[in-house]
Amino acid sequence: MKHKQYSENEILDVLAQVEAGTAVGDVARLSGVSKATIHRWQARYGGMTKDDAKRVRQLEEENRRLKKLVAHLALDNSILKEVVGRKW
Repeated sequence: MKHKQYSENEILDVLAQVEAGTAVGDVARLSGVSKATIHRWQARYGGMTKDDAKRVRQLEEENRRLKKLVAHLALDNSILKEVVGRKW
């Protein structure tokens, strides 16, 4: 069975229904996910607004780019140390 990928906005809408007082089981049944999935979403997105989720996504993207940049610089640094350390 193919699983549907839920967007952050859809996840936050489901969590808003739970926070509004609807039973987790009812929300799970209506949205087509398990109770465990809703609890996992609550652990990750609990208390977030849509703006917060967007900002987190932007920060994760920036963090990914910075890690890639640091990896490239570390490689360049190690290559330069190797070249300088050789005896000619």
